[in-house]
Amino acid sequence: MSNTFGSIIPLGVRYMMLSALGFALMTACVKYVSNYGIPVFEIVAARAFVSLIISYLDVKRKKISVWGNNKPLLFARGAVGTLALMCVYYAVTTLPLAEATILQYVHPVFTALLAVLFLKEKVQFSTAICIAMSLLGLFVMVNPAAVEGATSELPMFSVMVAIIGALGSSIAYVIVRKLSQTEDSSVIIFYFPLVALPLSLLLIGDDLVIPDLYLTGLLVLVGIFTQVGQIGLTKAMQSQAAGKASAYSYVQIIFSAILGVVIFNEAPSVWTYLGGMLIVSGALINVFGQRLRNPLSPLRS
Repeated sequence: MSNTFGSIIPLGVRYMMLSALGFALMTACVKYVSNYGIPVFEIVAARAFVSLIISYLDVKRKKISVWGNNKPLLFARGAVGTLALMCVYYAVTTLPLAEATILQYVHPVFTALLAVLFLKEKVQFSTAICIAMSLLGLFVMVNPAAVEGATSELPMFSVMVAIIGALGSSIAYVIVRKLSQTEDSSVIIFYFPLVALPLSLLLIGDDLVIPDLYLTGLLVLVGIFTQVGQIGLTKAMQSQAAGKASAYSYVQIIFSAILGVVIFNEAPSVWTYLGGMLIVSGALINVFGQRLRNPLSPLRS
């Protein structure tokens, strides 16, 4: 029974779904605390502080060096990931949760192309369909004015910041895939907050807000949910091709839409639903397309 389950839903997919849930809960906490005046850089710093402690303890538990082997690439992963995170958090705090998540998850388009250039991976037909449907879905959601004269209420600056964040995430994911050949997953995760904490503290400046106990607890949850997402992401990238693995994370759109309705009373527009359906459909084609064409060939796990 377990073998059958594993052949239908590979290990990498299961890790990515765990990652998506962790990141969805994390973004909900980010949006919530931002409504109480906590600035983005402070949220990044709080997340990094919690993640740094957890990551350090995890590395020590494995009794391995925290510094890894390829230090320049590890620091590059931390730097790119930090800048992407700041863009993502800005989008989350200035856009509805569902829309911010959908824009963030344009990254498989970039990841697949970067994987071709730097990892010499091939873009399979199902992945190409996913890319096309993702771009169409994003166009419908962001620019509904082009569809029967509807109007868009999404601020374009926030949209562009979200897309830049998605590009940065893609670069970070491809670096993770490369690092997984020589580094332990816990060391890769450790370098993210190691770079993010000092950089975010530097950028806070005079905008520091002292949170009460309740908000402090939510900021801690940001770090905890981040760790869940990072562990799932890193494990998934180690067990799946970079371009295909990143597409599985689209399930976060569903999680975030539900959280947006329940917690923030955000009702996504019909264009968000339509664009999201196109994106999710493309992701499902990407996940199961190869298996449907060749049912006797199990997916990589």
